Amino acid sequence: MSRKLKIAIVDDEPDMRESISQWLVLSGFETETFASAEDALKVIGPDWPGVVVSDIRMPGMDGIALLKRLMGLDSALPVILITGHGDVPMAVEAMRLGAMDFMEKPFNPDKMTQLAKKATQARRMTLDNRALRRDLSEGQQVMSKLIGQSPVMDRLREDILDLGQADGHVLIDGETGTGKTLVAHALHAVGPRATKKFVPVSCAAYNDEALSARLFGPIEEGLPAVEEARGGTLCLEDVEAMSEPLQARLLAFISDQGTPAETRIIAISNARGEGRKAEDSLRPDLFYRLSALKITLPPLRARGEDILALFTRMSEQFSEEYGCEPPQVSAQEAAQLLQAPWPGNIRQLINVAERAVLQNRRGSGSIASLLMADGEDNQQATTTEGKPLKEYVESFEKMLIDNTMRRHKGSIAAVMEELCLPRRTLNEKMAKYGLQRSDYL
Repeated sequence: MSRKLKIAIVDDEPDMRESISQWLVLSGFETETFASAEDALKVIGPDWPGVVVSDIRMPGMDGIALLKRLMGLDSALPVILITGHGDVPMAVEAMRLGAMDFMEKPFNPDKMTQLAKKATQARRMTLDNRALRRDLSEGQQVMSKLIGQSPVMDRLREDILDLGQADGHVLIDGETGTGKTLVAHALHAVGPRATKKFVPVSCAAYNDEALSARLFGPIEEGLPAVEEARGGTLCLEDVEAMSEPLQARLLAFISDQGTPAETRIIAISNARGEGRKAEDSLRPDLFYRLSALKITLPPLRARGEDILALFTRMSEQFSEEYGCEPPQVSAQEAAQLLQAPWPGNIRQLINVAERAVLQNRRGSGSIASLLMADGEDNQQATTTEGKPLKEYVESFEKMLIDNTMRRHKGSIAAVMEELCLPRRTLNEKMAKYGLQRSDYL
């Protein structure tokens, strides 16, 4: 945690408040004073960036009552109580309630400094650990959106975890709709810059003059992107849309940062799959700076049974949104989903899943018709990459067991009855496909 922690001083006597504050300020601390417990509670809450020093004897809410309220808000908040000579038994009881320590009047200023130092160190560690847990949680949430167990997705997750910890700039490319922006967020969320800002800028959304102002300023409100993202991540989507002069300014910005860079740049190129590459649109020196680390996202057609898992997940989400049952996918439709070329990749699959749910709600239509509608002719309904029949059968079988387990919330008996499978056969197939009952409870 880089910011300075505060020490809240709560005392109804102005002279005592000021003397404690002056001493702690001279000792290098930042203080904030409150004349009553009620005033302090208006400011101090969970994750408050500091510690509390409070007198026990105060009119209205006393120090013990304040301690109980503070412990209810944040049990790890360090509270130091100041007691009179006759209040020591009360202070001992306060320690049992969660106070960090107490000092008896008249107290030794040096002891006050030592306790304040100890308390702020403990508070800093607590807040840093909480921030780290939140960052890890957010990173896990983003990573969980990268659905699929195919080998290419396993490699992608490994690459994200590896490159997320690195300092170099990253170039992400791949066909349209493959999830490049999601991967950029994941790289930021799992890395050391996760607590800093992630600033996305679509280079294709501005004309040259407006993009220059958005990136480098001046702008009427807020900060230009390079300043807003300082210390964090600047994500440049459609980076190949930048003009030559802006590419030169970006290169100068990167050069001025030195190594390691204060601000990491993640560049996203949508040129791949359109007959050109990012290196065809960017000046070579900028391209090699941005592509120090590179991730190329796999097209959906190369992800095998992930297609069925994604379709199932998306159709379930849309079914919940529209208040209806998800469509039941037949073996023939599963094969068609696996064979489709998916030129729009995940974005296209999401659209097909939504339309399939709407069709199912009306009680008409088929997945095949939706796939045909997305193609220019019937030839686009299948890929040129043939697969053994066994792969299609196994993918459908896994999807069918997975869907049935979800629907019955892990009830083995109900799944056995619906699929007409003996327990041993069902157990063997679940083991084969890596399905565990605990995931559905």
